Order: sequence, then C-alpha cells, then structure tokens
Amino acid sequence: MKTFIYMVRHGDSPKDGNERTRGLTEKGQLDALRVTDVLKEEGIEAIISSPYNRAILTVQQLAIQIGQEVLVYEDLKERIFTAENIRISDKELFPLLKKSFSEPNFALLGAESNADCQKRAIKVLKDLLNIYRGRKVVLGTHGAVMALMMGYYDSKYDFNFLLHTSKPDIYRMEFNGQDLVDVKRLWGNS
Repeated sequence: MKTFIYMVRHGDSPKDGNERTRGLTEKGQLDALRVTDVLKEEGIEAIISSPYNRAILTVQQLAIQIGQEVLVYEDLKERIFTAENIRISDKELFPLLKKSFSEPNFALLGAESNADCQKRAIKVLKDLLNIYRGRKVVLGTHGAVMALMMGYYDSKYDFNFLLHTSKPDIYRMEFNGQDLVDVKRLWGNS
C-alpha cells in the first residue's frame, strides 16, 4: 500500500527574530498560495507541521481548503543550531551546516547535532507512515530537518541537496510500508 508524504519546505521568512515565531515575508505569503495551488489536486488528506510559524503558515491555506486542521508535532521543528533560539545569519550558518553534514554528531554548546535532529524527526515520520498508511499527507518543514529526514532513506539527500532547495520547496516521497520507493520534486515548474 502506497503512502505519500509531501515535504513542504516553508516559504521566505524575515531574516531577524525568534526561530519559533518568525512568520513569512510578503513573498513567502504569496508563495504559500502557490503551494496550495500546486497541491490542491493531489488528494491530500492530512496536514502535519513543525511548530514554527513559518512552516505552519506555508501549509495553512491548503489545510483550510481541504477542511483540515494543521496538526503540529514538536519534534518536526528545525534543527536547533544555537542555544539562544535566535536565527543566525546565512554567513554564520553555512559553515555550521557544512561541518554538521560531514560530522553528524557535531553541535555547538547547548545546540543539537544532525544525528540528534534526524533521530527525533525520523521517529515522527515513521509514526506518521503507520498512522496514515495508504494516504497522502503534507508535512510542513524546514530545509535542514527535511534533508536529514530524506537523507535517512537515501544518502543523496545531503548537504549539496540542501543547498539546491528553495524556499518554499515541495518533494513528494512515495513509500511502500516504511520503504522509500520514489521522490519527485513538485516545486519549481509552477
């Protein structure tokens, strides 16, 4: 029985602020409407999200359109890069990400490693594959945690993959039971 997980990376968000509460920029809001347009004919049955506002806001309009609530799972939050929970600049983040993908147990003091982030997120994904077996589910997510979840199943979803994703982005993962059998990018041509 096929289960489809649609990884939806959040849209553009403000560069400053708290990781948990940052919303979407005007571009991010417009792109969230495009996400809804791309997915509205897919037969989505459930909308799951990270607890971070920007992820919820990217999938919320689709949830409204299909008459569903966005179900929030704490362990789908973005990887914790710093102890302060404040966004760090791309210039500071790039070397941290690069090192994290080559050394999965690396983390700054008080932060989280790729290995720890992947472990918590994969547990949720495996549970969702059981709960929603044979169904189509959107998962509102973030770049690093998305790459780590996808990389759990196939090592080609690595640091280089992450660098080539966009905000937003959509990947349809097809599962047979707990086994990943196909991935198709749905964003970028719309």
